[in-house]
Amino acid sequence: MTNFAHAPPALVETTRIGDLEVRRLGFGAMQLPGPMVWGPPKDPAAARAVLRRAIELGINLIDTSWYYGPHVSNELIKEVLHPYPKDLVLVTKLGGRRKDDKSWASALRPEELRDGCETDLRLLGLERVDVVHLRWIPHTEVPFREALDAMVALQKEGKIRHIALSNVTPLQLEDAMSRAKIVGVSNLYNVAQGEKKLGKLPHASTEGQEEIVDLCARHGMAFLPFFSLAIPGPRRDNPAITAIAARKKLTESQVALAWLLARSPTIVPIPGTSSVAHLEENWNARTVRLDAEELKEITAAR
Repeated sequence: MTNFAHAPPALVETTRIGDLEVRRLGFGAMQLPGPMVWGPPKDPAAARAVLRRAIELGINLIDTSWYYGPHVSNELIKEVLHPYPKDLVLVTKLGGRRKDDKSWASALRPEELRDGCETDLRLLGLERVDVVHLRWIPHTEVPFREALDAMVALQKEGKIRHIALSNVTPLQLEDAMSRAKIVGVSNLYNVAQGEKKLGKLPHASTEGQEEIVDLCARHGMAFLPFFSLAIPGPRRDNPAITAIAARKKLTESQVALAWLLARSPTIVPIPGTSSVAHLEENWNARTVRLDAEELKEITAAR
């Protein structure tokens, strides 16, 4: 059940990922490459403008990966933002790869994780990545603990500052927490679909998300929801969001992000866009305040 017990009376502006303080709305770089997250952007100048504007607005967390493009997102980030602002937190993920037919596949063997980490470091111009998610992709023959141990080895070598997890179940999260310092989780979670409506999305875990959100809050771990506005394809059929957006003269996306921000003080949405206008719209969702009745209405309509 969705629980708002942790929602503060006044919205918390920042949270911590390990020893790093971040503002509670980041930027996901997945939409910077071309269609299907493949190849160069349709409008390279617009993609560069989005990155510059993100920093101007005060966004200090960018979520990316070497396999977005592949390589395209990281190359754009380095080109536009390097040398990086002192407070910018770059977050990557390892465990996936792209095939020649543009499909997604797992890359969870220790040597694949190491190669992906080295690629991120090279493309981003870094000696160490601030936060790296172990992106778990089911139907792999690699044991979860073997992949996690490979991440810990990279951390001990100084290539990873903090380890986080992505696309995991509650049991996997608890197992990982017993073996390593985990600073956050990035799972599929949004207001558009309740847990029973999430259905099947390739390579995405939908098990126990409410439990994981609350567990992260209890342990002071960040929760970075991917597809934070909606799964591509399904509509956002939530009449409460529509009504509240109209009443407050907001967009439905702003109300959806405001719901996430109120859901837990450690949630950091990372909506992606290739448009400066949409970026600014998302950023302004931080100022939206939903009262208890509005939160209840939206949650019930999930």
